[in-house]
Amino acid sequence: MIEHDVIQGSPEWLALRIGIPTASEFDQIITPAKGELSKSARPYMMKLLAEWCLGESMDDISNLEWVERGKELEPEAVRFYEFTQGVKTRPVGFITSDDGRCGASPDRLINGAAAGVEIKCPKANTHAGYYFDGFGDKYKVQVQGQMYVGQLEYVERYSYFPKFTPKIERTYRDGPFIRKMGDALTQFCDELDALKIKARELGWYQDRDAIKTAVDVTYGKNGSPYAAPERDWGPGGYMQA
Repeated sequence: MIEHDVIQGSPEWLALRIGIPTASEFDQIITPAKGELSKSARPYMMKLLAEWCLGESMDDISNLEWVERGKELEPEAVRFYEFTQGVKTRPVGFITSDDGRCGASPDRLINGAAAGVEIKCPKANTHAGYYFDGFGDKYKVQVQGQMYVGQLEYVERYSYFPKFTPKIERTYRDGPFIRKMGDALTQFCDELDALKIKARELGWYQDRDAIKTAVDVTYGKNGSPYAAPERDWGPGGYMQA
């Protein structure tokens, strides 16, 4: 594992992620139920190839408002998690496998343990779903991917919404599943590397000074996704009219 000292969301962080599979998208490569190669693997590979060639993020920004809201609440969620669990954590920027061909961005690492914390600060209805129904199979692949890349023993998924009871769920390392994941990632990365060679030969790869985010691509240099009136979230994180 290689830990990169960057801030999540920064240009440096984006540059490290461009063109490589990351744990949050490993479910595009391997199925959570049987650990088989997913039908989504090839389209995801083409997305990564296009990002690498253009230096542009292809991420969807439709949920950007709630992503930003989650970032605002995360420090509060971290403090509450540390207090109730009696642990200390530290932020982590980006980690990659030793060969640099895949990566992950756990929200926090737990001091004194080979463990991470994946923090969610979702909408109230989404949090309620996590609390009563669990986090679902998609996050199984993500956290097992974080353990694969980061050589972790467990990851705690933590959903936080003000005035609701937090949801915490610990997932331990699944050795057989991670072995299947490693094989699938090796095959995926080998194929992606071969495509990058062909794309460079075709002249598709473009040198660039900076990585373009999804906001840059959609709105341009002077645009803003926040043209709508600002919302007053009010005490406790509730949206006011």
